[in-house]
Amino acid sequence: MEGSGIGQFIPLILIFVIFYFFLIRPQQKKVKEHKAMVESLKRGDKVITSGGITGTVERLIDNDKVEVEIADNVKVEIVKATGIQGLLNNQEVKK
Repeated sequence: MEGSGIGQFIPLILIFVIFYFFLIRPQQKKVKEHKAMVESLKRGDKVITSGGITGTVERLIDNDKVEVEIADNVKVEIVKATGIQGLLNNQEVKK
């Protein structure tokens, strides 16, 4: 009887292991890569915002914001951690 008590928890443990390797671990890896990308931003990088707007990094403001030029003489301040979705692949941004 005592052995069957532990046996009842095996499916629960397997479900947790499956969730860890298929959901939790890849998400942690993606967050880590995004954080590294955001920390390595520099002037001149072409970025895409979480809203889908593309632009060029003009300057870094403190540690948490960047100023992005989205058109000629149009600059916006964006929070790095949540506002920058990714870098564009060295392609010329069409304005």
